[in-house]
Amino acid sequence: MLNISDNSIRDKMDMSQYQAHMGHSLPKANRMLSWWLMTFLLMTLIVFFLPWTQNIQMKGAVTTLLPGQRPQDVNSAIAGRIEEWYVREGQLVNAGDTIAFISEVKPEYFDPQLVSRTANQITAKEQSQESYRNKVVALDKQIGAMRRELDLKKEQLRNKITQAELKLLSQEAAVQQSQLDYNIAEFQYRRTDTLFQKGIKSLSDLEAKRLKMQETEAKQVAAENKLREGGNDLEIAKLALGAVDNEYINKIAKAESDKFSTLSQVYEAEGTINKLRNQYENYRRRDQLYYIIAPQTGYITETIKSGIGEIIKEGETIVTVVPYVRELAVEMYVRAMDLPLLDIGQEVRLLFDGWQAFIISGWSDFSFGTYSGQVVAIDNIPNDKSLYRILVRSNNSDQPFPDLLRVGAGAQGNALLKNVPVRNEVWRQLNGFTPEYYEDTIEKVDSKFKPPVTAVAK
Repeated sequence: MLNISDNSIRDKMDMSQYQAHMGHSLPKANRMLSWWLMTFLLMTLIVFFLPWTQNIQMKGAVTTLLPGQRPQDVNSAIAGRIEEWYVREGQLVNAGDTIAFISEVKPEYFDPQLVSRTANQITAKEQSQESYRNKVVALDKQIGAMRRELDLKKEQLRNKITQAELKLLSQEAAVQQSQLDYNIAEFQYRRTDTLFQKGIKSLSDLEAKRLKMQETEAKQVAAENKLREGGNDLEIAKLALGAVDNEYINKIAKAESDKFSTLSQVYEAEGTINKLRNQYENYRRRDQLYYIIAPQTGYITETIKSGIGEIIKEGETIVTVVPYVRELAVEMYVRAMDLPLLDIGQEVRLLFDGWQAFIISGWSDFSFGTYSGQVVAIDNIPNDKSLYRILVRSNNSDQPFPDLLRVGAGAQGNALLKNVPVRNEVWRQLNGFTPEYYEDTIEKVDSKFKPPVTAVAK
């Protein structure tokens, strides 16, 4: 029965009394399913035309924006033995508060008066150096006195030579006078002798002339002896003038040698003093290192070493401090194929572990419990898993990261890219294509390569 005639009798007949006809009619469930399928198909077609925000899925953990605000280990700069603790785990400490006290374990530092004794050594060595300097001054004065004495001696000897030369001239004149007197006396004696032979002069006159001649001869010999003596005195004075230079040069050279030797001791003392001062400063600083102090305000999170009497080594960690004041950020890791799609200033939607959230990655406006972030740093080298690290900080001052959020908490992120229809995103997912790069809202440098990130953007 095709039921194609315009004159149908369906309305004039009660079909319910025919079981065969009732067996071939469609049930209500099938009609409802048909309506549901049509509605779902219509809704699917509508959804395909809705906008969809492409994104990159990332995972990471909470950290801090500045390296100085991250958890840090407090180390002991010297080896020692733990004597007393002043803090407990979870306690808030201020910068400069004492965490623990350690005692010395190295024998060369056991002396409790090591610093004061070293200071006394420095004082003694400085006094010794001052004595050497005074000796140098005294030697300088001695050398100056000897130089002046040398000049006086030389002047005195020059005067003596002059006197000897003048005396020699007078002695030469005396010799000539005595020679003349002798010649006269000899002439008178010969004349008196001639007259005595003729009987004109007496014998007494002859004897007187002979005596006079002998006296003048003696005077002549004495004058010649004095002349020779004067010549010898002149030569002695000249020799003395030459010898006095050598004498005082030797004395001055010896004094200068003593002076330079003393200066060497001064410089040696200066080196020793500098070495002692270095040791003193090292000992003084080491005394200050017996107290382990907090480098900044924060919470004592974990005590690596515990108990009393435990030995620690140089540079060994004592406790871990989490800074009190910190600006939280999130470090996330992306694949190498997604790295070109990210840049400084990129918006990221964040979801933190432990905070309830409802998120639709492509419709961020309808997400609940997510936080807005901004990329501030991108590493230029991958880690051992070939993932690149990026650093994200809060992008919304009106909705900052939760106050109770702690460093190390897990986080998930979606880097928002380009808005496309849902059909394009479905096609991309089915074919495994990469997202389209959203370049309109990101400031880029016209270069083939990205410039290295040298500092965290503020």
